[in-house]
Amino acid sequence: MEEKTEYYTTTTTTTTGPVVTSTTSYVTESRDSYDEKEVVLEDQNLDHVSDINRHVVTDEYDENGNLVNFVMSPVEKKLVFKLDFIYVMPYVCILNFLQFFDKSALNYAGVLGIKKTANLSPSQFSWLGSIFYLGYLLFQGPSMILIQKLPLSKYIGSVIVIWGLVLLLTFLGHNFAQLAALRFLLGFFEAGIYPCCIMLISSLYRRSEQAERIGLVYICNGVAMAVGGLIGYGIGHMHGVAGLESWQWIMIILGAITIIFGVFSFFFMVDNPKAKVLRLTPEEEEVVERRMRDNAVIKNRIIKTAHIYESLKEPRFYAICLCGMLINFQNGALGIFSAMITQGFGFSDLNAILLTIPSGVTDCIYIAVAVWYNRRYGNTLYTGVVLLLIAILGLILLVVIPVPKAKLLGLYLTWAFAASFVMLLVAIANNVAGYTKKVFYSSSLMVFYTLGNFAGPFMMSASAPPLYVGGMIGYMVANAVTVLLFLYIRWSMVRENRKRMANPSTQEVLPDMTDVENKNFIYRV
Repeated sequence: MEEKTEYYTTTTTTTTGPVVTSTTSYVTESRDSYDEKEVVLEDQNLDHVSDINRHVVTDEYDENGNLVNFVMSPVEKKLVFKLDFIYVMPYVCILNFLQFFDKSALNYAGVLGIKKTANLSPSQFSWLGSIFYLGYLLFQGPSMILIQKLPLSKYIGSVIVIWGLVLLLTFLGHNFAQLAALRFLLGFFEAGIYPCCIMLISSLYRRSEQAERIGLVYICNGVAMAVGGLIGYGIGHMHGVAGLESWQWIMIILGAITIIFGVFSFFFMVDNPKAKVLRLTPEEEEVVERRMRDNAVIKNRIIKTAHIYESLKEPRFYAICLCGMLINFQNGALGIFSAMITQGFGFSDLNAILLTIPSGVTDCIYIAVAVWYNRRYGNTLYTGVVLLLIAILGLILLVVIPVPKAKLLGLYLTWAFAASFVMLLVAIANNVAGYTKKVFYSSSLMVFYTLGNFAGPFMMSASAPPLYVGGMIGYMVANAVTVLLFLYIRWSMVRENRKRMANPSTQEVLPDMTDVENKNFIYRV
């Protein structure tokens, strides 16, 4: 007789004091060709899942959504090690290093002769920074659909190759119109990368693990800033090689490396928890099932409009999107103007590039400390608030203190905003369930991220260099408003947690339920 094996799950929730216990039962049904059923309900050792027919997994959460008394099994530790050091995170780190470095190439080109070569005015240079995000914005809608419809490896690999080619061809731009068109295309094809990374991490890691991995994505931005300063300094000495300017060599070298990496991504990227390249053992396959229950992300190629409508009815959704825009006013500006701000303190062109290195280092430090604290204590949104207050202090130093060294300190303190944005991404990854809903949240945040980055450089160009006082004050106000929004978002989720803990649900948890549909879901704040 032909035998088929099917897996079913049910989840129940009970409340004991301040703790919610979520019990998930995994039941295997053996079915022969005559459709006879036998359900075996004998509990067995979880370390021998290849032999089991049923087991019960119990997870406990407090009102802040943190797992209580969770101990990772040896099998799961081995699986996480493979994801972290072999198959997933090394790839994600390289991807984000290249993505940030490529879009920031204009920052180095700005002091290496591109303005003279293309005869750019200050406002035109600002437009080159902003028009990247116009392309970024326009591709978010199509990207949201492609992320859900296509295998991530094929989608990401293709767009990396295309944007690498666009970057390489930028060396041919000799006027504003040509450079603007190329920058627009660069932003257009880079647009889907961050949502893809969030979806990848959300589907492969437990919620409690995601802060560190998403933080690592943005640490790579800081590393790109720091290493980019060294690379930019080195390439800055290539002026005249093969008759090209040093800024042209930046575009050629980075573009070629990106194309090679895109080809690798297309064929070898791990893009789902059960990818064949992972070579999962039966024990690891069962662990993957449990981890997928925790992160509540199940790949679904059907776009569920109900998930989108649910998002649009949530005040939290609009608060998160507005935060994404306000935080990134300064990101768009500092990503393009940091070398020129430093140059305005009295440093030479190449030394101004070198002094962008500490910005990258401090960016990494902020994110590393934030994700370490979040992993140990939780408090995702409170951590974001503290980081924004540090960024406000840095902006005050930039405006008020006339001493160049103090201004440099202010510039480095300001980069704390990047770690607060990481905390916002962690809040989405941890607290939005349902595949379409998570894609919609992530892509919508990127739309507002793009608007912030687009507007940020104009806030700088409308102010007088080198202080750019008007822009700095605008960023202070944006950060202060974001602090209030962070506190509101946290309050709304804690309030819902308390309601669910006071009235526990016994509903069956079905695949791909949203955080609203699943009354057993506890938000992690």
